[in-house]
Amino acid sequence: METNNQHEINFENKPYDLIDGASGAGFDIEAEVEKQRKIILDHDYPLEERLEAFEDIIDSEVGDTNLVRARNIEREVGLRQIYLKFEGGNPTGTQKDRIAFAQAMDALRRGYDTITLATCGNYGVACALAASIAGLRCIIHVPENYHAQRIKEMSELGAEIIRAKGDYESAVEISSEYADKNEHYDANPGGNNIALQLKAYGEIAYEIYDELRDAPKVLAVPVSNGTTLAGIYRGFLSLYKRGKTSRMPKFVAGSSFMKNPIVQAVIHNKEKCEDLIPEKIKESKINEPLINWHSIDGDLALDAVRKTNGWAINASDKSMISYSKLIREKEGMSVLPASTVGLISLLDRHKKEPISNDRFVVILTGRK
Repeated sequence: METNNQHEINFENKPYDLIDGASGAGFDIEAEVEKQRKIILDHDYPLEERLEAFEDIIDSEVGDTNLVRARNIEREVGLRQIYLKFEGGNPTGTQKDRIAFAQAMDALRRGYDTITLATCGNYGVACALAASIAGLRCIIHVPENYHAQRIKEMSELGAEIIRAKGDYESAVEISSEYADKNEHYDANPGGNNIALQLKAYGEIAYEIYDELRDAPKVLAVPVSNGTTLAGIYRGFLSLYKRGKTSRMPKFVAGSSFMKNPIVQAVIHNKEKCEDLIPEKIKESKINEPLINWHSIDGDLALDAVRKTNGWAINASDKSMISYSKLIREKEGMSVLPASTVGLISLLDRHKKEPISNDRFVVILTGRK
C-alpha cells in the first residue's frame, strides 16, 4: 500500500482539490445540435416531436463509442485480443453521458421542469449538458469541501450549484430529499430511476456485441457505485437469454486500494457489500472517481461478479498512473488514471495465473 506522502494525499480538514476530472466537448456539442435543440425548447411543437428531436441528439452524440484492439499492449503483456471500449468519446468525456441524457429525456417525457442530483464532478457536467439541451433546470448538490475544475463547467452550462454538508453519500441523500420535497426529477443513483440507469449502461453490452458478434471471455470495469458494471451485466444477460451470445462474460471489478465496498466484498467473500469506515477513506487526485465508503448499487455489481465467476482487484494510485501512461504510449489514448483499473484487474490476474487466449474487453470510463 502506498504511503500518503508518495501517491496519496490526505485531504482531511482541507478542501478537495480534484484536478482529475474528465475532459469533453460539451460546448461544441451544443452548437452542433442547435437545430434539434430549438425544436425541443419550442413548446408550440407537440411533445412527441420534441422528444424525437432529443432522441436524435442521443443517437448522434451519445454512445456508440470506439472499441479498438490493443495490439501493442497485447505484445507487451503476452495476452491476445484485448479490446478497449473507450467511453471518453462521449460528449463530456465519460460514460456518465449515457445515463444523463437518458434521464433528461425521461424527465422531459414525464413533464418535469427540473432535474436534480449530487455529484463530485463528471456526472454533474453530463447532467448539466443534457439538461441545458432539454431546456430543463438543473440543480446539483456538491459536497461543500469539494473543489474540482468541472464545477465551473456545470455552472457555465447553466446548472445551479448547492453546497451540501458532509461527503458525497450525504449529498446524495440531501439531493434525493430535495427532489422529493420540490417534486423535481431525482437523477441520483439508487433511486426510483435505477432501472433506466441500468438500461442506459446496458447499451454498452449491445455495442460490444455488435462489434464482436458474441460475448468476450472477460469484461473488466472500473467500479465506484457499481452502476456501470451492473448495467453492462444486465445488457449481456439480455443478449444471452435471447440466444444472441454463446456465453456470459466473466465480470471483473477494479477500484482504488481498499477504498471500495464492492471490491472488498469480492476479495473477502462477503455475502453483501459492507460500508467502509468513512474516516479511513482518503481521496487523492488520482483515485477520487473510484472510491466510496458506501457503494449505492454495490450489491448489484457484486451479484454480477459472483454469478459470472469473475474477480476483483485493488489498484494503487501508482499503478493507475503507470497504466494510463502505458495506454497513452502504446495505444495513443489519453485516459484518466482511474479509468485504467479494469485493465489492471485483467493483467494482474494474467501475471499471477496465465489466462488462455480468447477475447477480452476492458472498459475505459473517461478521457483525460
